[in-house]
Amino acid sequence: MAAISDYALLGDCHGAALVSSAGSVDWWCPARFDAPSVFARLLDPAGGHWSIRPCGQFTTTRHYVDGTMAVRTEFRTGGGVLRVTDALSLGAGERGHRIGFTSPHVLIRHVEVLAGVVEVAVEVAARPEYGLVEPVVAGAAGGIELTGGADRLLLTGDHDLTADGSRVTGRFTLTEGRDAVFTLHHRSAADPPTTPLDGRAALRDTIAGWRSWAGLHQGYQGPYREQVRRSALVLQALTYQPTGAVIAAPTTSLPEEIGGAANWDYRFGWLRDGSFTLKALWVAACPDEAHRFFDWKAASLGSVTAGDHVPIMLGAGGERDLTEHSLAHLDGYQGSRPVRVGNDAWRQRQLDVLGEVMECAWILRDRLDDLSPAASALLRALADRAADTWPEVDAGIWEGREGERHYLTSKLMCWVALDRAIRLAPMLDAEAEVPRWSQAMAQLRAAILDAGWSPSVRAFTGAFGSDHLDAGVLIMPIVGFLPGDDARVRATVDAIDRDLVRDGLVQRWTGAGAEGAFVICSYWLVEALVLAGRTDRARQIFELVTGRANDVGLLSEEIDRRDGRLIGNFPQALSHIGLINAAWAIAQSEAAGDGPRKRHDWPPPPG
Repeated sequence: MAAISDYALLGDCHGAALVSSAGSVDWWCPARFDAPSVFARLLDPAGGHWSIRPCGQFTTTRHYVDGTMAVRTEFRTGGGVLRVTDALSLGAGERGHRIGFTSPHVLIRHVEVLAGVVEVAVEVAARPEYGLVEPVVAGAAGGIELTGGADRLLLTGDHDLTADGSRVTGRFTLTEGRDAVFTLHHRSAADPPTTPLDGRAALRDTIAGWRSWAGLHQGYQGPYREQVRRSALVLQALTYQPTGAVIAAPTTSLPEEIGGAANWDYRFGWLRDGSFTLKALWVAACPDEAHRFFDWKAASLGSVTAGDHVPIMLGAGGERDLTEHSLAHLDGYQGSRPVRVGNDAWRQRQLDVLGEVMECAWILRDRLDDLSPAASALLRALADRAADTWPEVDAGIWEGREGERHYLTSKLMCWVALDRAIRLAPMLDAEAEVPRWSQAMAQLRAAILDAGWSPSVRAFTGAFGSDHLDAGVLIMPIVGFLPGDDARVRATVDAIDRDLVRDGLVQRWTGAGAEGAFVICSYWLVEALVLAGRTDRARQIFELVTGRANDVGLLSEEIDRRDGRLIGNFPQALSHIGLINAAWAIAQSEAAGDGPRKRHDWPPPPG
């Protein structure tokens, strides 16, 4: 089974696929990010795949076509050079902010020989519904149809392929300058058949569509520009365009530890990561994407009344019930079981989500002149919830299933909810609530400064009364609770840098053992170091962690500190969000000169 880092992401703003450097598409959820897969060899050798590769031995190099999510892989053999360009088709003629709204759910694979003569092998083993279904393969008008369960697939191509049981296989030879194109169209059994795409034209159009989007988003001119722009494209590819939801990752159950059971489904939108996401969209894309993301959050949350559960995550369409179950028939990535679909963290109470939503509104305050009465009521209700519930325990940002505690990050984000609500009060028609919110905020601040500080560790720790460090506390200066050069903040940053960091990789908490380093924690450390006036160390950490990205610039959720391999769901939106925000923090610091930086009061100035 290929390493996680061996994959590249293909996206069409509806679903996603992963293609290996050996030319095998081992994961594809066509209709929606969280829809059942058609290919799932990523999670089981028999889970389905589509490979195109040279016969015999080869070496490969690859890259994204500049400004796009199309991947080009060059195979070098003893007889020649084969290039395969892979992409998920965008809707015909889609450009700029409109890309992905009408994606047709078609995987395009273009094959061409750049030098010599190459014999090419093709194998399509579709296994719909996470590998449960072996389709019936039969000839059809325009190609080969693969039928099974709720899925209908139509394979078209320039060379004859043959049915081999439930597979489609073929071999052909191309000489220098010759090419071929194959397309795989997906539809549900309830949808009518569609006319097959012209693969070459659709690929050209898709490349043009991505480049038109990238061309609109060249505003970031700071350091690490190429990494920021690639991360922006990843975030756009992980946006479910029909709603504006940003999906945490396109995969499920890639393990936090190989062979372990910490395998979760991340194909949903996390409200809890919302303000970090919105800032990254603003920096690397533009306010339009940020505004759509906020609109999705506000509309999906609906109204919140006393006693209502405030969800931390939603389906791409805004669904709340994400009930989790296991797929016992799949072996899991390198034997890491169980494979889970759905995520029961949706049931958890995480108080930090209150601050995340309110921070998003604060960032967008100058663009919310048309804030609806329902949205105003929602934001007032979230502030009320923060005022009333901050003294209570919750599950915390790391979504542990071992019980609730007084997590410091949750308290911090409740403070953010109240602070931003007070500032937004005139817009929310909530001036009468300011005294009550202010009183609660003062009590909360005092509690954080008292119970959140550990005299024995000489740092703010993960939970009230704890002596365990937690990298989540690094958000304290980022959200403006204390300045970055505050002595207590500096002591906390120094303690985390000393005890939780190895080679730029930050573990989440004291005593994490063999658990991988969480990429977002390294980028939070970068931002905290910048705010403390230590930009040289911030750059060092940034370059160490960013250097762990794979050959096409993608980052997973975690990195194994023992051998540096990428682990966890992949690619991880929050990791790329952290990269963008950390790069921007470095850029702001270097533009301002030496010394500690004040937290920038969003939104940033144009350009």
